[in-house]
Amino acid sequence: MNSNNSIIEKAKQTIALQSEAIFNLTHRVDADFAEAVELIYNSKGRVIITGIGKSAIIANKIVATLNSTGTPAIFMHAADAIHGDLGLILEDDVVICISKSGNTPEIKVLIPLIKSAHNKIIAITGNKGSYLGEQADFILDAYVEKEACPNNLAPTTSTTAQLVIGDALAICLLDLRGFSSRDFAKYHPGGALGKKLYLRVEDISSVNQKPQVVASTSIKDVIIEITEKMLGVTAVVDDQKIVGIITDGDLRRMLSKVDDFSKLTAKDIMSANPKRIDTQAMAVDALETMESHDISQLLVEKNGKYAGVVHLHDLIKEGII
Repeated sequence: MNSNNSIIEKAKQTIALQSEAIFNLTHRVDADFAEAVELIYNSKGRVIITGIGKSAIIANKIVATLNSTGTPAIFMHAADAIHGDLGLILEDDVVICISKSGNTPEIKVLIPLIKSAHNKIIAITGNKGSYLGEQADFILDAYVEKEACPNNLAPTTSTTAQLVIGDALAICLLDLRGFSSRDFAKYHPGGALGKKLYLRVEDISSVNQKPQVVASTSIKDVIIEITEKMLGVTAVVDDQKIVGIITDGDLRRMLSKVDDFSKLTAKDIMSANPKRIDTQAMAVDALETMESHDISQLLVEKNGKYAGVVHLHDLIKEGII
């Protein structure tokens, strides 16, 4: 138990230390940061992000974030750059160099080569007085007082700071571009996230069968329709307009109340004016409606006419939930 307590306390200390370091970054965001954002926003080229060691890993993540939010970016490893990959950098590209010390040998070799091609350099560094800091056109200050590592050696807090600076850069660019959820969906078409942003009700309901009866349909035929269409529900329609809904639950409740249903019709047991949704609504909106009304199916309309059914199971299968 004492060992567990020690581990928990150390974890809390690490999180608290990094949290404080991140907060302190708010005091280091200055005009250079704003001008760097404007430079990238107005650039006709891409953002090339480079670094070495742990900073290279952070660079990869920032590249991914920028690409997914509308700013074209490419990762270039600093060591590989001086052995051929420098050709990645085109005339209008902006280069971001990430280095805690700003004095690594690879950076010292790389920077003059980039400057000779007249590309602008943005530094993300914890040492403004370093070689990188002095050579860069703009400095994004990622200084941290100490690493979370008890020996103050392993890059921990410093790489967290670099990552947060990169995220702040990406969000500022996103804001300038007016990047919307619709834009986001274009870059994230796969997986549950993408489906929440682009999948519409029609995409799901159109592959389902379309159970329907009229108000005068016998209960026997209602049961057959629900059973055959396998959605646990049927719409009650009049001239293709929805007037009611009958679910499996409605049938069970009816059977618990009456012994002879031979003379009953759909109108006798249907729920009038049921919840419905338009074909062009987002699938995630259908889920929200189902959850808020504690139902498993929604009738679908198109131009005011019955168009089908979307079932909770469909949303689960598509990964919306």
